[in-house]
Amino acid sequence: MTVLASQKLRIRKLGVVEYLPTWERMKQFVDDRTEYTIDEYWVLQHPPVFTLGQAADKEHLLATGDIPVIQTDRGGQVTYHGPGQLVIYVMVDVKRNRLGPRTLVSALETSLVQLLSEYGIRAQTRRQAPGVYVSEKKIASLGLRIRRGYSFHGLSLNVDMDLEPFARINTCGYEDLEVTRLTEFGVTDSIDCVGEKLCAIMSKEFGYTDVSTDGQLAGLPKTR
Repeated sequence: MTVLASQKLRIRKLGVVEYLPTWERMKQFVDDRTEYTIDEYWVLQHPPVFTLGQAADKEHLLATGDIPVIQTDRGGQVTYHGPGQLVIYVMVDVKRNRLGPRTLVSALETSLVQLLSEYGIRAQTRRQAPGVYVSEKKIASLGLRIRRGYSFHGLSLNVDMDLEPFARINTCGYEDLEVTRLTEFGVTDSIDCVGEKLCAIMSKEFGYTDVSTDGQLAGLPKTR
């Protein structure tokens, strides 16, 4: 397990929220935080949206149709977010926790693999292609940025979502990369339940000992 200094964590359960205002609030959170600010996980879903990483190649957008495309400042290539996909944004003081980028990614991947193992699903990671895979199909993606020693953006896990939009892109920049979701392996837990389980695993992996939950973020209305 990744051993970090014991500290507080606040988990915010935000429901379904639009991508752009959430991204703006992430950047604001990073700009405003100090060495005393409590780390946070933002647990949410987004309405349909394609997002491009900082250095993403737009040639990987094949036929996006009426789904909006947003250029972001995270790492990684192109991905899709939509209802039924669990998103957790990881707002961590990496400097205080003595984390490097690779250590942070590995801790998130380890947490996802453990979650899937608890559902009886055998998952793997790939050194050169961050994320989590089941039988060569991608089930979870990672895209992060670290600024001023603080991380933002995070991970997404396909729980019970429409996978068709992934056919409109070269997912994560790879042609013919297939995707999958938890429900294809007989998982019937709600997305909220899956989120609670994953947050608990991540909190333990990162060594948090004082975890609280808050249901909202001021100025960020839910879409439903």
